[in-house]
Amino acid sequence: MISLIFALTLASIQDMPVDAVPDIASESQSEAEAEAAGKPEPQRDPVTGELPVDPYQPSNAHAGAAPFAGTGMRDAFHGQEGIRRIVNGMVDRAIVDPRISEVFVSHDLVRLRRTLFEQFCHILNAGCDYTGRDMATSHRDLGLQIDDLNVLVENLQAAMADERVGFAAQNRFLAKLAPMKRDVVTR
Repeated sequence: MISLIFALTLASIQDMPVDAVPDIASESQSEAEAEAAGKPEPQRDPVTGELPVDPYQPSNAHAGAAPFAGTGMRDAFHGQEGIRRIVNGMVDRAIVDPRISEVFVSHDLVRLRRTLFEQFCHILNAGCDYTGRDMATSHRDLGLQIDDLNVLVENLQAAMADERVGFAAQNRFLAKLAPMKRDVVTR
């Protein structure tokens, strides 16, 4: 069940719709849509499968939050494998969720999954370094609204529930992510 308490913490709003989460899709449609539009997709890295990005200096500081101390949160999220399942579940839900799926259409989902995993893994003190861009830069041109963030939080909550992460641990994690709202929501 979606927790209104931590949704309010994360989004700082008065109410949040609690709708059923859509079915999970197994594949991204962005490549097929690019081909259908007659636009060739840029060459993917042969090792990672990611699209190229402009150079930047990776830093754990870009993760948007300091890691939790100790191993409690890592253990609550079932280590790196649990974190990976949560990230994949959240992304799978988001790309088929009609409320926000359009946000993900033209994005490199391979890179998104990797950097979200690194970010969550770093924040949960599960032994990862974050190599993605800072939150403001990576979200600058997306035009995200508070409603988009609320839907993403719902999808994250559902993925954490599927992984059987305890309610208290979910709340602690979402409270750690909440200050990133100012860098993510741009409209």
